[in-house]
Amino acid sequence: MPLGTRIAAHLPYLRRYARALTGDQTRGDGLVRATLEAALQDPLLQQRLEGGRVPLFRAFTQIFTRAFEQGETGSESLIPAELRLISLAPLPRQALLLTSLEEFGADSTAEILDVSPQQVQALVDEALADIARQSATSVLIIEDEPLIAMQLEAMVEGMGHRLFGIAATRSKAQELVRDGTPGLVLADIQLADGSSGLDAVDDLLAIADVPVIFITAYPERLLTGNRPEPTWLVAKPFREQAVRTAIAQALFFRSPVTA
Repeated sequence: MPLGTRIAAHLPYLRRYARALTGDQTRGDGLVRATLEAALQDPLLQQRLEGGRVPLFRAFTQIFTRAFEQGETGSESLIPAELRLISLAPLPRQALLLTSLEEFGADSTAEILDVSPQQVQALVDEALADIARQSATSVLIIEDEPLIAMQLEAMVEGMGHRLFGIAATRSKAQELVRDGTPGLVLADIQLADGSSGLDAVDDLLAIADVPVIFITAYPERLLTGNRPEPTWLVAKPFREQAVRTAIAQALFFRSPVTA
């Protein structure tokens, strides 16, 4: 199988990781492109990428680290929001995203980050401690499956956040935001009445800048890098730790708002 074909299979998930790490589709996808451009120019890197997903994420990490240290992605300057990572130690955040959102084991995470396997759990614990100090916000859940909605409600309240409301349809979401704005949205894509969670979110984003995490059974369809796409995506069936991590990272990058 050609190398390009092998890499292509992993690119949607590398984009998901890059967007979650930088808090932005454009910056994240730009770093992914920089990684691919580096591979085109480096035969030795091409050889390493034959090893699959772990070497690809390791190559991306090296590009991200260089961009973080030098203040550039290779083609675009990093904007101030990314510099906020300095205050929360980027390595712990990377370890948490790799283990929870991307589901790498400790050994693979250690190889990607160039640390020992013993260090991985300490890094994750450090990131979780940072998350525990985050300010609470209100969360709108757009989900048509009652059991999933209840699970998400318990999860966000367990993290110290408040429930803004639960909407099973686009019209219900519109109704809920008439008198206020949530600090975060968790949204399914296919809703009960055939309406779209994407449209429901667009309605909200037309009146307020709110971080949104989409929870979908087909995340790769929204990770093409060919058009404006969500920054935050969690795959169904979801793992609770993946959703918790996505919430924490999305709130870290949110604009200062009163929620």
